[in-house]
Amino acid sequence: MQRSHHQAGNPPQSASHSEPDSRQLIEAAAALGRSLDDDQAGKLALYLGLLVEWNKRMNLVGASSWREVLSRLVMDSWHLADHLAELPLPAEPRSLDLGAGAGLPGIPLRIFWNSGEYRLVEIREKRTIFLRVAVAKLDLPRTFVLRSRVENLGADALPADLVLGRAFKPWPEYLELVRPMLAPGGFVVVFANEAPPEGAGKDQGFRLDRVTPYTTGGGQRYFWTFTPDSASR
Repeated sequence: MQRSHHQAGNPPQSASHSEPDSRQLIEAAAALGRSLDDDQAGKLALYLGLLVEWNKRMNLVGASSWREVLSRLVMDSWHLADHLAELPLPAEPRSLDLGAGAGLPGIPLRIFWNSGEYRLVEIREKRTIFLRVAVAKLDLPRTFVLRSRVENLGADALPADLVLGRAFKPWPEYLELVRPMLAPGGFVVVFANEAPPEGAGKDQGFRLDRVTPYTTGGGQRYFWTFTPDSASR
């Protein structure tokens, strides 16, 4: 397992020509009902530029333009930041983002919500390189990139107060895998396109704490938030 804090590799080439400027981004966010301060806009503009440029070589995301990434993918991060602000997390939570891929939702999330330590966990080498470049260039606070299998995470990352994993595994497998990683009272967030079925999480030893619907350019989506059911095991 490798741990990186603000380590950078070399991007394929400069992403400046595909990067929106801060003013464009502030205006585009406002059209989506969101506000950005200058620092947030600058960091998000840099990330979107990097993502669009690297995406030409690595197929990081399906969206091809920064505006599409903003409306369809970054909106998840905005809504997630709102959602996490409502959870009774510790003041300085330890968070895991499993199968972090291109850094969505994690990297934009850290622009909007920077509480505690946040670890982006990814096993694929090229995506890990991209994540390290992005985290370093954006100078994200207390944000780490771990190249590791989830099963091999060590004491520096565990136990976690919050676990996220967008499209990481089918949710029953995901819950079963992460339960031993959670601190007492920790939370697991599942990203879904539908409301949860009745009894979701019970067989995996979880209680469904809340369901939060929201809308992005990709349609209606949901956060299913689970916490361990201490009475079940």
